Amino acid sequence: MLNAGLLRRAYLETRWTTLVFGVCVLLISTLLHFALPRFQKNLEAFQLPAARLTNLNNIRNAMLGADVSNAGGREIAAGVAWSHPFFLALIFAQVITVCTRVPAAELDRGTMDVLLGLPVSRSQLYFSETAVCVATSAVVVGLAVAGSRIGNTMAPLGMAPDLPPVLIIAVNLLLLNVAVGAFAMGCSAVLGRRMHAVAAVLIVVVGSLLINYLRLLWEPARHIAFLSILDYYRPIIPLRDGQWPWKDMAVLGGTSLALWVAAGAWFFRRDLSTT
Repeated sequence: MLNAGLLRRAYLETRWTTLVFGVCVLLISTLLHFALPRFQKNLEAFQLPAARLTNLNNIRNAMLGADVSNAGGREIAAGVAWSHPFFLALIFAQVITVCTRVPAAELDRGTMDVLLGLPVSRSQLYFSETAVCVATSAVVVGLAVAGSRIGNTMAPLGMAPDLPPVLIIAVNLLLLNVAVGAFAMGCSAVLGRRMHAVAAVLIVVVGSLLINYLRLLWEPARHIAFLSILDYYRPIIPLRDGQWPWKDMAVLGGTSLALWVAAGAWFFRRDLSTT
């Protein structure tokens, strides 16, 4: 189902995008994992009033999507770094950019007829684009892990998490990113215009972020928390418990597969002519 020419074409089109976003993710990950443990260490040295401590814990709970009252300082610092909205925005921006190229960007440029005029099938095109989307996501997540380890080498003593929980988070984050990518591929296939596809994905992603932050602060948000993709990505749990979030990962994997199959079915059947 894979075509070497299509893979090379996709690689050439996405390499600079992946490199730019990857370097940005590496730098922001390094900065977060350098700064937040220091901030947490300094915070623990002060005796905050109970009211301020409660407010601070509420903010942390909202960002991490879980109760952190029984978590240690290094787990909280690392969890916030892996859940920081700016960090996640860069991760999602990369996969949205890559996964809305075909067919939406080709239709916008008027080159879809040329692409489908090549001696390749739609299935080869779809599978090749899928492989590149997953591969580039893995590269960016890998750079996030590298940034976290670089930042942790400069963290205060005892504030750097162990490697096994970080790898668990990385796998969970990759599945989250693949789910966003599968939805982006579906929007690209259904809407047919890149701007519309990107806007649709952004609405869902921003909505997920909003629900995730409100779930522990606003009662109605708790009832719809399962609709947020970030409900299945909570780094604090592997950091605190050292366990694989199998249920959350299964939900993300199943959602990705369902969205990918639906996107492919629409892509195979719809008229993609630009003339």
